[in-house]
Amino acid sequence: MRAVHAVSSNVCWIAGTGGNVYKTLDAGKSWTTVKVPEGDSLDFRDIHAFDKQTAVAMSAGEAEKGKAKIYRTENGGQTWTLVYQTTQTGAFLDGIDFWDKNKGICLGDPVDGKLFVLTTEDGGKSWTELPAESRPTALPGEACFAASGTSILATGKGNAFIGTGGSKKARVFRSEDYGKSWKVSETPMNAGPTSGIFGLRFTSSKNGIAVGGDYKRTTDSTINVLTTADGGESWKLESMTKPTGLKECVAIYHKANATWNGDTQIRADNYALVATGPSGSSYSVDKGKTWSPLGTEPFHAVSFAGNIGYAVGGKGLIGKIDKISTKGKRKRLKFVD
Repeated sequence: MRAVHAVSSNVCWIAGTGGNVYKTLDAGKSWTTVKVPEGDSLDFRDIHAFDKQTAVAMSAGEAEKGKAKIYRTENGGQTWTLVYQTTQTGAFLDGIDFWDKNKGICLGDPVDGKLFVLTTEDGGKSWTELPAESRPTALPGEACFAASGTSILATGKGNAFIGTGGSKKARVFRSEDYGKSWKVSETPMNAGPTSGIFGLRFTSSKNGIAVGGDYKRTTDSTINVLTTADGGESWKLESMTKPTGLKECVAIYHKANATWNGDTQIRADNYALVATGPSGSSYSVDKGKTWSPLGTEPFHAVSFAGNIGYAVGGKGLIGKIDKISTKGKRKRLKFVD
């Protein structure tokens, strides 16, 4: 499983291979199967839920083989509607995200040298392909990683970010108009056919973080954290996570009563960053400058609703972060499997 979205402390949706989708309504004590009936051959790499009834699930895979599809449910997963599919050669969907209950975006690997971008204005009921002339131009070999659904990020009032790899440079594309137009910045993150940026997150309109690594060398001891202080225009290598190695997703753990609406910065002492990957999970309480081990479970993705989070991994692994304890100035997060 690589897709997870925590709607609230009690409600979370997850999805994975074989068309499998699950949800909990009781804070992870029990999980209900709400599988897409015709999805046995599909690999859901991202899911976005609005509440306990409504969710959008995205399948990754080769479009020409019928794998690039998006489904939507409005009755808690009892039935699913196919709302988008393409058979264009080269199309491969990587992730989806939403700014609100209406406007959303979907990212795919390049087609004819341009990143594949879809947008919706009706909560995912219908999707429109961005015209080719407006799509971001990719470098030879450049693509996005569908490892956790977080190589695409929709945040604030129309801001969107895309992290890439696969080529000689890892880059971040950014949009300020709901994905209609794009600018791009090079980053110093190591990049290659199997390496680059995997996950993005912003803690304010200007301050952001990106994590990555190499999915063929998942325990490499290399700097794998980037930060920006100017809204994504420039990025610097910041630190190395502990455990070391590939991190596919980075999310924000909010302490109780801490909120952020996409424009106002969270107080530094009110949140922690949590990064997950095959070699284990890490957390940072100083904006990504330093990291401490959180666990060695091989989680691919994590999602938080305030101070409650859920993480997913291979072989049906599900984790829950539901506790933070403070001892002096040191903070610890605890996984509850």
